Amino acid sequence: MAELARDPRRRSGWLLSVGGLAQSYVDVEDPTYLEFTYQRHIAVALHCVTGPRVPLTAVHIGGGACTFPRYLAATRPGSAQVVVDADGELMDLVRAEFVVDEIPGLAVRVGDGREYVEARAAASADLVVMDAYERSSCVGGMVTVEATRRIAGLLRPRGVAVVNVIDVPGMPFARRVVATMTSVYDTVVLLAEPDALTGNSNANLVLVGARTLPTEAIARLAGITMPTATCLYGDSLAEFQATAAPLTDDEPVDGPRSLRPRVVACG
Repeated sequence: MAELARDPRRRSGWLLSVGGLAQSYVDVEDPTYLEFTYQRHIAVALHCVTGPRVPLTAVHIGGGACTFPRYLAATRPGSAQVVVDADGELMDLVRAEFVVDEIPGLAVRVGDGREYVEARAAASADLVVMDAYERSSCVGGMVTVEATRRIAGLLRPRGVAVVNVIDVPGMPFARRVVATMTSVYDTVVLLAEPDALTGNSNANLVLVGARTLPTEAIARLAGITMPTATCLYGDSLAEFQATAAPLTDDEPVDGPRSLRPRVVACG
């Protein structure tokens, strides 16, 4: 069951929940407003990699309410974007309630994200955002080594891949996604709230992978815009990964299904 609830704090803010879990937040009058921390982390990384207002060719696997595509269309005019989501009924609701079809440069497709990734031409995207969830569980087949290599192949030389990971305390699944990404990309950065890695609550982590990333600039800007942010890369990320093994198509483990996070943000 999908539910829409108005935010009493913001007259034009809406929260989309599915099965009782928060999925997306949209401010229909202010597309630049990002309620969820993980989306602000993605915005920080992009700012450091590409600079402001540079149009991007973006692929979003997992749509939610199309919050981040709406943000990119507003802050980077001229961007060409596609959202691929397997939940046709949810996308119908989102298109009807949030006028998604009026977002400039955005196409919405209902279908399997992995199939879309496999079929898309190489070197055809500046940004791929992996945010594919079934209820609260990350779709493991989208974050295997094989899928990650294919996504890396979609990127142009300065392109960036982003994965949103929701995990339980101890971060066992996230550590394996880190192992997967570090086996494919030359540089990986993890962004999270400070207690996400050590606290007793489930949490969102953002992983950014590319051939090269301005790691110090990302850490610095994340600390300015969100003083409590945690940013790991290099040795600190390797320490977080520890002995976790990459995910593979032979073992496409989904994310945990028993989540009761403070914020579950998908799209």
